[in-house]
Amino acid sequence: MSERWIADRMHKIDASGIRKVFDLAANMKDPVNLSIGQPHFDTPQPIKDALKRAVDQGRNAYSQTQGIQPLLKLVQGRVNAEYQHQDRQAFITSGTSGGLMLALSTLVNPGDEVIAFDPWFVMYKHLTTLAGGTIRQISTYPDFRISIDQVKAAINERTKVILFNSPSNPTGHVSSQEEVRQLAELAQEHDIALISDEIYREFCYDSPFVSPAEFNDQTIVIDGFSKSHSMTGWRVGWCHGPQHVIQQMMKLQQFTFVCAPHPMQWAAVEAWDLDISSAVNEYREKRNFMRKELSSDFEIHGAEGAFYLFVKAPWGTGTEFVKRAIENNLLIIPGNVFSSQDTHFRISYAATDDVLQRGAEILKRTALEGPKS
Repeated sequence: MSERWIADRMHKIDASGIRKVFDLAANMKDPVNLSIGQPHFDTPQPIKDALKRAVDQGRNAYSQTQGIQPLLKLVQGRVNAEYQHQDRQAFITSGTSGGLMLALSTLVNPGDEVIAFDPWFVMYKHLTTLAGGTIRQISTYPDFRISIDQVKAAINERTKVILFNSPSNPTGHVSSQEEVRQLAELAQEHDIALISDEIYREFCYDSPFVSPAEFNDQTIVIDGFSKSHSMTGWRVGWCHGPQHVIQQMMKLQQFTFVCAPHPMQWAAVEAWDLDISSAVNEYREKRNFMRKELSSDFEIHGAEGAFYLFVKAPWGTGTEFVKRAIENNLLIIPGNVFSSQDTHFRISYAATDDVLQRGAEILKRTALEGPKS
């Protein structure tokens, strides 16, 4: 095979950070796993039953590109009630990652800049590269709050998009109403597209969720069922935003994903009104437990939502600390997978209580070990 077959963009997409972690973990036996960014509970039975019915009823062909009408009606109804924007349209996407890809591909020209907040969700950088753009990173260390002055300073004539995520993966930070309002108004003032990734919106433990769409009616919102209903493999999300943008995204979906998986959309109708408050309360308790267990030995900021702690390594780099943790049979993710810095590591507390207890014990022991001389 000729190397020149490979497009230049692929050489700008590096999966080595995550690959190194799993290379290290390859020989682990029955590891304590706090690395997985998905719920630890199975998809609720009523949703699974609805999927079976849809398959048995023959709902297995393509759906309309924009999604099935019963699900669209539910999504659009909630969007209308929540925001009351005259020009806000919703459609169903193939997961939130599919929605992100469509949004960035619709908005970003080669050479455009996309502002993202460091640490960020791993896909942001690579999907921006795929669209031909460049990430302009803004650090949120040490407390993961957004400085509006830094955002203002980063804006230039090439700035096309701001990518925003609250509650955040990997930090668990939930942005305050003031942070959100200032960012939304700044994007509107400078005519910059604002994409709000709201996949964790149900998981806010200390204060209510706030969307920038409340303050900027041009905000493009991406959400889905993956985290809230443990449907990560089902690939059903939704997006809503100004109609002229959504129409272009739907056009692109027609020629890429075609549609979200059809029978899964019918299952999502069942999921829409399912009460998930018990799962949210459970993760709040898990957050409380892990923060209490680790706060004496580790510096922890964020953690107001989602199901992650982004913890500063007490010695060495984040990668060095993670390597030692893996040697101690604990699987966690080094922070440089999500960041330009290698100072932290990510814990997912989407795990059973006994796994969390074992993981906390290993972390505390590893912190006391210190670097090897």
